[in-house]
Amino acid sequence: MICPTPRTKGREGLLRCPAVTSFDSSPQATVTRALLALAVVFVMLAITGWTTVHHNRAGRSPLQVALDAWERGGINGHQLPAADAPTTRIAEFFDSLTAGQRHRLAARYPLVVGNLNGVPPRLRYRANRLALAEAREAEREHVDDQRLSDEGRRTVRRRMHRFTALLHEDRQILAFDPTGSGRVAEVFGDLERAQRVSVVVPGVGTDLLTFQKTEGEYTAPVGMARSLYDAERTESRDTRTAVIAWADYTAPAGIGMEAATSKRAEDGARRLDSLVWALPGSSSVTLYCHSYGSVVCGVAARGLSARVTDIAVAGSPGMGTESAAGLGTSARVWAVRGADDWIGDIPHLKLGGLGHGADPVSPDFGARVLAAGDSGGHTGYFLPDSASVRNLARIGVGAYDAVRCDGGGTACRKTSSGFAAS
Repeated sequence: MICPTPRTKGREGLLRCPAVTSFDSSPQATVTRALLALAVVFVMLAITGWTTVHHNRAGRSPLQVALDAWERGGINGHQLPAADAPTTRIAEFFDSLTAGQRHRLAARYPLVVGNLNGVPPRLRYRANRLALAEAREAEREHVDDQRLSDEGRRTVRRRMHRFTALLHEDRQILAFDPTGSGRVAEVFGDLERAQRVSVVVPGVGTDLLTFQKTEGEYTAPVGMARSLYDAERTESRDTRTAVIAWADYTAPAGIGMEAATSKRAEDGARRLDSLVWALPGSSSVTLYCHSYGSVVCGVAARGLSARVTDIAVAGSPGMGTESAAGLGTSARVWAVRGADDWIGDIPHLKLGGLGHGADPVSPDFGARVLAAGDSGGHTGYFLPDSASVRNLARIGVGAYDAVRCDGGGTACRKTSSGFAAS
């Protein structure tokens, strides 16, 4: 046991921490409390098994090779736009092409076209199917590589299995990068015709191999998004919705300093902002941010398009700020946490770049706090037919009057964060 002050011996002969009778605000005490908080965070991360295996190979990544080729390429004598050009420039370029020219570019540079914001979604799906097939063949060449460890070969086989699953004809892969632990995003519904789009932003331990699970299906991005999509359709059959399982950022892999800092969230926020600004049509957008994903959404909030009308965080360690107002967004900010979610036991603070700020479900934060029901721990918010996923789905379809607030009543529909509910 770690005590902030020297331990004493109780009547039963056991060492115990003495009760704290006063608040010590000295710099030394502040540092001690911060270290204790981090210790709790790391222990809880370890208990929940937030670990993964990195899959890195030497040399330049397939995406970088493809980007280099794109930079040198052209079509019908015209230079291709820079891959990092503004979304509007990318969209204008592809709008100027014939269908045949678009398909030729997708076939020639699938990894680039499949990841370019501004490219029509259906063309990205087509390009990513080609990229996935190439990635699967690349893994196949390594299956019997004797230079790999047994664990390495098992990882290769798992990646091949994942690529095969993602290649199923009914899947709509919006983004795909096999580099390292990998990134991927998938769409449920018709993204181009949707009136309302929901984006599920997952947390620590998310990568290509954990994007979808058989056991614990609804704890992984694909299961979360599919369950939310089904719940939204149940709540409003007349609303055209689409849901994106968005694992297109490099999340912290597991226990370590990355999970206690916003480093990964900052890169993720840039990618999330780019996605939202590039979504087709004029649909409104809701972000659903689970665990560390809420840190990503918190960092992204200030730069988000006005199309984002709602941000809902579940099981959040913090959003990098002390209040909903500090996020700098006009979107409604919602928060939910179940009574059996262990993340409620960690200290919510931010000190010297460590920690993620205030607790979003605390009254002082100013978010609209939702009823969680029996959320099933830290990873159960998207379980089908659960109170939490039904509540989240009501936000997604704009059925604000049907939202159930924590503690009953209608307080979360009237709080001051973001727009007034309507």
